[in-house]
Amino acid sequence: MAKYLAQIIVMGAQVVGRAFARALRQEFAASRAAAEARSRSGQQSAAASSISGMTLQEAQQILNVSTLTPEEIQKNYEHLFKVNDKSVGGSFYLQSKVVRAKERLDEELVIQKQDKPPEQQQPET
Repeated sequence: MAKYLAQIIVMGAQVVGRAFARALRQEFAASRAAAEARSRSGQQSAAASSISGMTLQEAQQILNVSTLTPEEIQKNYEHLFKVNDKSVGGSFYLQSKVVRAKERLDEELVIQKQDKPPEQQQPET
C-alpha cells in the first residue's frame, strides 16, 4: 500500500514539475516577444509608455479607440470622463485611468507628428 502511495506522489510531482517547466518556458517566450515589440515600436513611444506608466495598447483599450484620431479620442474621453464622475456615482479611480489614457494617446499623436517627414512644398507657378 505504501509503495503505491509513494508512486502516486512521485507521478504527481512529475506532472506538476512538467507543467511548471512548460509554463515557465511560455512566460519567457512571452517576455521575449514583448521586449521585441517594445523595441520595434520605437524609442520615443517606449519612453512615453514608461513615463506615463501605460502602454499605447492599454490606453486605446481604456478609451475604446482603434485608430489614433484626435476627434475620436476626444469624444470617447469626454463621454467616459462624464460617466465616471464621482458626483454621478462614478469611480474616481476609473476617471483617473481615463485621464491618463488620454494623456498617453495625446503623447503618441505628438510623437507620430514628429516622425512624419515634412511635406515638400511645391513651388507656385
